[in-house]
Amino acid sequence: MRPQFEHVAIPKGCSIRVLHRQVAEIPFEWHHHPEYELTLTLNSRGLRFIGDHIGAYESGDLVLVPTEMPHTWASTNAINETRPHTAIVVWFAGDWALHLAEVCPEYSGLRKLLKRSTTALTFAASAAEKMESHLSGLLSSAPRKRLQAALDLLTELADMEAAPLATPQKTARITQDESAQLNRILDVLHKRFAEPLRAQDLCAVGNMSERSLHRLFVRHLGENVSDYLGRLRIGRACMWLVETDRPISLIAADAGFSNLSNFNRRFRAARQMTPKEFRRYYVKHGRMPELEKVDLRKRSPSLERR
Repeated sequence: MRPQFEHVAIPKGCSIRVLHRQVAEIPFEWHHHPEYELTLTLNSRGLRFIGDHIGAYESGDLVLVPTEMPHTWASTNAINETRPHTAIVVWFAGDWALHLAEVCPEYSGLRKLLKRSTTALTFAASAAEKMESHLSGLLSSAPRKRLQAALDLLTELADMEAAPLATPQKTARITQDESAQLNRILDVLHKRFAEPLRAQDLCAVGNMSERSLHRLFVRHLGENVSDYLGRLRIGRACMWLVETDRPISLIAADAGFSNLSNFNRRFRAARQMTPKEFRRYYVKHGRMPELEKVDLRKRSPSLERR
């Protein structure tokens, strides 16, 4: 299966998106997106897969991934088992960064940083510490403070040593038109996943035929609309099973499944256990159960948890 296309939604009125992710485990989620991604991983160790690179990572891992390069982290254990695996992720568009470098000499280093990052870059511990020093700004509730902290950090990283990780991408990338269509359709799917969506509704959003919709999903997401929606629903159900004590029947309904038996069947197929067993495992071990086998061609559900 091809790497999954991840829909990164930049908030309205913002130039970047920052995510403070704290999870019981970092699952294998082989994916790509049009945005550049700067990720700092803390209290975690495991393996990272970026393009054709496979390597171990430890807490303090700082990596810049270029546009459209498939990647994922997959944890093996936390450094401190009483605390969650943590990732601070900054997404930004390459065109935006290059335009900023062109019109603002103070940010000209962004051009150099993006040029270096075609191989993906791993930074030294000193750079990770530099990003940690900017966390109060990056995680601020004020968009301008987040932006200023991100710009300061990126310009500082432009002059810091970094090692290449992967072979530069040589495959055709998703076009701007296709990306815009996918973003509009994925917006609907992520906001209305619990509803009985019709293909015609999604075609109207993407301004395309059903055949074109199917081709777009298979080409860039590696699966059809129905399979993607099923993964999204199961992912939401997993989140509610571990974060709430709500009855499983209500979770099934809220996730968009018309009956409990269908939910149980689809959940078992995706996670190799029933929803009840999944919740019981999390309560006992404090983390989500791992899938039986990690396959580089496949992706775990629910890349983007809102």
